[in-house]
Amino acid sequence: MAKRATKFVCNSCGYESPKWMGKCPNCGEWNQMVEALAPSKKTRTSFHHTDEPSKAMRITDVTSESEKRIQTKMPELNRVLGGGVVEGSLVLVGGDPGIGKSTLLLQVSAELTLSGKKVLYISGEESVKQTKLRAERLRVSGEHLYLYAETNLDDIQETINFIKPDLVIIDSIQTIYHPDVTSAAGSVSQVRESTAALMRIAKMQNITIFIVGHVTKEGAIAGPRLLEHMVDTVLYFEGEKHHAYRILRAVKNRFGSTNEIGIFEMRDIGLVEVVNPSEVFLEERLQDASGSTVVASMEGTRPVLVEIQALVSPTMFGNAKRMATGLDHNKVSLIMAVLEKRVGLLLQNQDAYLKAAGGVKLDEPAVDLAVAISIASSYHDKPTSNTDCFIGELGLTGEIRRVSRIEERVKEAAKLGFKRIFIPANNQGSWDIPKGVTIMPVDTIVAALKQALPKMT
Repeated sequence: MAKRATKFVCNSCGYESPKWMGKCPNCGEWNQMVEALAPSKKTRTSFHHTDEPSKAMRITDVTSESEKRIQTKMPELNRVLGGGVVEGSLVLVGGDPGIGKSTLLLQVSAELTLSGKKVLYISGEESVKQTKLRAERLRVSGEHLYLYAETNLDDIQETINFIKPDLVIIDSIQTIYHPDVTSAAGSVSQVRESTAALMRIAKMQNITIFIVGHVTKEGAIAGPRLLEHMVDTVLYFEGEKHHAYRILRAVKNRFGSTNEIGIFEMRDIGLVEVVNPSEVFLEERLQDASGSTVVASMEGTRPVLVEIQALVSPTMFGNAKRMATGLDHNKVSLIMAVLEKRVGLLLQNQDAYLKAAGGVKLDEPAVDLAVAISIASSYHDKPTSNTDCFIGELGLTGEIRRVSRIEERVKEAAKLGFKRIFIPANNQGSWDIPKGVTIMPVDTIVAALKQALPKMT
């Protein structure tokens, strides 16, 4: 039998070379090239039940069917996935260690078994007894929930063929190894080949598979970037280990939108959904505090009210410092440049620290006005009204530009008791204004500051 050819793959970026090199020419990392078997020429990735090659078809001859979805008892998860778990899909869940990935999937597994689904939970990091102890702490059980501790992909395939589950959880993909690949578990070759094999199982047997992925220190999922291209959906579980709230965000979804987020609270009994995230993000807001504003930001299909905090103080060194948490650093620098040029605020010798409270990340244009008002409020040490909400995009010439879905944003702000809502002048229209709310249309940042901070000196 002829010997399989070998190649060398970079563990950091996935670069392939026919010979070993000390430094990867693609990413520049040292001592990352590992030996791996080259794929066999006979290997062919196919999603069909037969070995016959597929044929090209006219688009008019293809029958379109809506995806069959499995509804979980977590509306937040269903929203992020686009309406439920799609049968036969491959979902990658990434996040920092200890953030709650395994907890979330174990809870989802138990809930699906209550609806008659058969779930196989495969752990490569814990024994069956350890997983059982964690399940008891989470009060998770189910007659159709199977636990299996294994890292050999061949044994995993045999178990899947024997049990024939509706849902499979792989925790985690970095611990699974393919016997035909010579490199160690967790390497680029192992992660790629194992994911490809799981993808074939999901498509050919119509089994939904969730795989857990570790993340690097930069926050990206460990392994080759190809991993995210292979799967159908990529979910990131975000949050601080020392804070209770977790945010589930979709960065890729072939069956739904990538703009949705789900918010959970970590408790001793597991993850609990947050029904009203706006109220949670605002519950610790101080009264009459300078540098604090509230914006109605759209996260997918729902508006979320978030507090934006700014702290502006004279710099002690030559260059002013700029820091932003939850906001884009370049956007903050741009807004401060507009305030200095169009409003006359002397910010070049001021340190500025900005934060979106609650750990949420805001990257849409509608938060510009709230950021600008909070910076000006902290600069003059003058608080805005606690019942003011700010919505609008800031242009480079100081104009306030229109934003989308203004009616939904205003209704959410009115529901939480805000009385004055600043919106772009061009967003005025024939939509219904909630009772007890005063709409403040503004066309420039100067006009907005005059009304939001009338005592500004």
